[in-house]
Amino acid sequence: MQTYNSLTPEFIAKLQTIVGAEHVRMDAETLDRYKTDEETDERCFHLPDAVVDPANAEEIAAIMKLSNEYLIPVTVRGGGSGIVDGSIANCGGIVLLMERLNKIIELNSEGMYLIAQAGVRTIDIQKLANENGFLYAGDPCSAESCQIGGNLATNAGGNKAVRYGVTRNQVYAVQIVTPMGDIVDLGAPLKKCSTGYCMEQLIIGSEGTLGIITQVTLRLQPLPPCRLDMLAVFTDPLAAISVVPKVAKAGINPTSIEYMDNPNVRTTSQFLDFPGAPHKEDGIYVIFTIEAFNEDELDMKMEQLNDICEECGAIDVLEADDRIWAMRRNCLESVRLVSLVCTTDDVVVPVDEMGPMLQYIIKTVAKYPFPLRINAHIGDGNLHIVLCKMDLSDEEWEEQLGKFTREVYTYVYAHGGRLSGEHGIGSKKAGFMEEFTPRGELALMKKIKLAWDPNLILNPGKVFDI
Repeated sequence: MQTYNSLTPEFIAKLQTIVGAEHVRMDAETLDRYKTDEETDERCFHLPDAVVDPANAEEIAAIMKLSNEYLIPVTVRGGGSGIVDGSIANCGGIVLLMERLNKIIELNSEGMYLIAQAGVRTIDIQKLANENGFLYAGDPCSAESCQIGGNLATNAGGNKAVRYGVTRNQVYAVQIVTPMGDIVDLGAPLKKCSTGYCMEQLIIGSEGTLGIITQVTLRLQPLPPCRLDMLAVFTDPLAAISVVPKVAKAGINPTSIEYMDNPNVRTTSQFLDFPGAPHKEDGIYVIFTIEAFNEDELDMKMEQLNDICEECGAIDVLEADDRIWAMRRNCLESVRLVSLVCTTDDVVVPVDEMGPMLQYIIKTVAKYPFPLRINAHIGDGNLHIVLCKMDLSDEEWEEQLGKFTREVYTYVYAHGGRLSGEHGIGSKKAGFMEEFTPRGELALMKKIKLAWDPNLILNPGKVFDI
């Protein structure tokens, strides 16, 4: 790990000149507020030395140049909704907030794209697109609190990825501030381009290690006028998973296929005070969204979907209201009713490996002293594995969690999967990134990082260590 310098009075004075004294905060209350993101394990908390709130790309560029000069690390923070410690200042230094970069600059109806600053909330982009007859297809479960720049940084997935793809599939262009303090525009609103390296796609998913995203140009879709949400209830997890390939082969092309195991069903219904949740005592939920451009197409697809679910063993198929989707979106929050400390993993495997993967996890966790919850984007092979610390000691929790995680990752990589489908690596999984990533691939990543950020100033300790 690189060695960094402490903040000096001279550095702080220059920082205040760049952004204004009121936007450089070093009081104990502020530092304590930004010691974590959604991480709940206090052993992972780190206090920054300062929290800085810039107004634009120019101020961020000046901060990066100053930080390189004084060798001060900078950790970028979007909405703070991440769960892999991506915005925790492991090495101290500055936590850089993006909240003031909160303007939607343009919605171009003819070109079907939207330009926004990185600090705009995802839900505000979704709402503006909808109001103008368009769809912004990026839809992470944290849309009400996460920022669009953070979505790009982690290549967020979400509930609509089955049909529309993940965040990188919604992006035309980005503006970044490089680790050395240059402002660079990458990409353009083009349907195709074969002009050199695809640099904007390199930035997406790099978790702020190669540059600070300050502005985005997003692809918009036509908004389908017809939509229906359907809930299929199962009692057998493998029967629930078996729906996915049959739906794909039928050409139904659903927007969402979401999975909640029964512990999640019970806990979220309690968390949301929804005692009437269908089959909450024994049901496993698979939630579908079907969109279409006319009612006939919608009716046809819903009839097909109903038949497939019943053939696969669904005990009930019914229309899903907003409360069902609220349950799906609150799986993680509701776990706190069971345990204040929990961990959520999001391994991804090929879709045809989903059933065996689920079966393996259920069998493997039986050897360990913590309860399991699984929710998943089963249409794209992305499982969220939630484990609760309960009353385990810190030492036992860490030891048992490490063993279980290594078993799961070994299985994932043996079956063509990866460590993360959408949450990213952060610092929480950086050690496993080093362990499981193929050597040649990891070496290339490290060479790119060193070429772009020779002083290792930006988001140190994230993704991997050099």
